[in-house]
Amino acid sequence: MRFVVKRLFLGLALIISASAALLLSDLGRRKAEARSVPHIGLLQHASTMLLDEGTRGAIDGLAENGFIDGKTIAINMFNAQGDISVGNSIAKEMVNARYDLLLTMSTLSLQAVANANRNGKTVQVFGLVADPVVAGVGISRNNPLNHPPNLVGIGSFLPVQDAFRIAREMFPSLKRVGVAWNPAEANSRAFVEKAREVCQGWSIGVLEANVENSNSVLEAEDSLVARGAEALWIGGDVTVSVAADSVVLVGRRALIPVFSITPGRPDRGTLFDYGADFYQIGKQTGELASRILRGSDPTQIPVRNEIPIHFVVNTAALKGLKQQWRIPDDILRRANVVVDETGIHNQTVVGQAK
Repeated sequence: MRFVVKRLFLGLALIISASAALLLSDLGRRKAEARSVPHIGLLQHASTMLLDEGTRGAIDGLAENGFIDGKTIAINMFNAQGDISVGNSIAKEMVNARYDLLLTMSTLSLQAVANANRNGKTVQVFGLVADPVVAGVGISRNNPLNHPPNLVGIGSFLPVQDAFRIAREMFPSLKRVGVAWNPAEANSRAFVEKAREVCQGWSIGVLEANVENSNSVLEAEDSLVARGAEALWIGGDVTVSVAADSVVLVGRRALIPVFSITPGRPDRGTLFDYGADFYQIGKQTGELASRILRGSDPTQIPVRNEIPIHFVVNTAALKGLKQQWRIPDDILRRANVVVDETGIHNQTVVGQAK
């Protein structure tokens, strides 16, 4: 049996290596393509609902500004499938391919391409990044115009404090929240640090477990439950978001709720998701890329923070919880989407949490 498993892993490794080789050789061939229209290289770190939505928004934002893929522009899309080393390899080849513009969606993709592009060969536009400053690519917190001359984009620091405030409204006695996160993700570290700060002021203990990949999320979340977590929180961590179903499964087994700042499928089982509309962020990123393709000077464009709020509440997730969580009516009125036993309901928002 051990021999069969070993052969299986070796086979998967060969498939991954072959796929990466084909991808990179294909990138090399693109260097010689005729540039009758602008060419963009777009890197997305992983396949998650939020990153997919953000990428779709970026392409739509370009199209609405006259840059239609296959007609007035050529967009070559790449996905690292959650592997940092693969992302770094793709980034190097993208820079060498001499695209007219590089577009990155996620913090890890921003870092990979920015590090490969330090000599400023190509303008890079980024989106779906929690905190561009902590990404370590030369962006100033105090001066939005102080950034590398070839690098500009949109930051979106997700509303950590608002999410924990809503959790306390639903369960005022909340004392311990568990979070699994990947220390290799600068964005995730920023969110967890903010959670520690917020929860300290409210006497809520933040129980933490580190993960290296999505396969280790289930075990990490189980450990948090064993340590007494009364709820599980999904921060802005791509590694954990990929395994969000595992987090929900652990919460369901422990009879405790899961909440997040990364809205996904509305009926996935989280009690609520208070975060950003990633499609709209992506669309704004595409619009910014369009400005640069039309000749705007990146050095004159500030790095700004945009958080179009998206709030999902799932009343069905209250069923079976071992503690007395409740959803006040004013929270329901503030939600963009409400899920109940009858289905998913979009609604006009009266107000948002502050």
